[in-house]
Amino acid sequence: MKLVVQAVTVLVLLLFVAALSAYFALRGPTIPYAELAASWATPESHYADLGEGVRLHYREDGAKDAPALILVHGFGDSHFTWEGWTQVLSQHYRVIAVDLPGHGLTDAPNDYILRTSDLADLVVRLAHSIGIDHFSIAGNSLGGGVAWQVAVRHKEVLDALILDAAAGWAQPSAGAAPLAFRIMAYPLGREILKHIDNKPLIRTGVRGEVGNPAVITDAFIDRWAVLQRAPGHRDILLDIDFASVSTATPEIIGAIKIPTLILQGEIDPVISKSSAEKFARNIAGSRLILYPQVGHLPQVEIAQQSAQDVDDFLQSVLKSAQ
Repeated sequence: MKLVVQAVTVLVLLLFVAALSAYFALRGPTIPYAELAASWATPESHYADLGEGVRLHYREDGAKDAPALILVHGFGDSHFTWEGWTQVLSQHYRVIAVDLPGHGLTDAPNDYILRTSDLADLVVRLAHSIGIDHFSIAGNSLGGGVAWQVAVRHKEVLDALILDAAAGWAQPSAGAAPLAFRIMAYPLGREILKHIDNKPLIRTGVRGEVGNPAVITDAFIDRWAVLQRAPGHRDILLDIDFASVSTATPEIIGAIKIPTLILQGEIDPVISKSSAEKFARNIAGSRLILYPQVGHLPQVEIAQQSAQDVDDFLQSVLKSAQ
């Protein structure tokens, strides 16, 4: 009996040491905004104080007198996801790529709750604060949910809507959720995620979302992970109101009368192709483009092709409005 107790004690100690070693190996201290801005802000970076303690970072490219296009990234991502699109679209548009609260270089209170309806209002406040009365909007994933909420809540400001693997409809179960989301389901798991460098989880998760994992480079993952270590970002990300993301119904989406382009990767494991088809069925006159062998990030996976599709669509919309 004494030997059993000793063995259990040794095992517990070994597990404790292993857990402690893992923590110190993975721990990711908060990085001050000034340090992150020194590394990641660019001459095109701008900031807007939008109330509620939000100092929103956005990148602006293109001529100020060109038609405005606002780009909204997905959960955990940042304005950098649109680099490929910006190179193409800034030739014809004033492109505003935002960082949502809890993302990129945007500063927001730790207790800011991510809700697509509130984020839609925030985007419109940003537009008005920088003198934009009318604009087109494109959003990927969570950002797509924000985009269609703008179309529902602020239709008077929109020229066109682009839904890029957009969230909105409840998703059918298709196997196990990514590990990070399974950990987030538990309070202790969320608390751990707030204090570690989540790069391994991000690498596995993001590369598993695309058709060709090679497009998600180590530099892409490093940047994604380090920006999540800004003050308060992990608190905001882990307390997202997921229920607000899946509120689309035929009645709500059917009320959208704005010219709409829907882009969807056919092998997207996060947002099903059927979601894009529901948007297409319920938004009268909308156009759906399906990309074979493309996953959840068309703006990264096939940046040139998807950007050109957006450019063609917007040119047609703006020409018909003249």
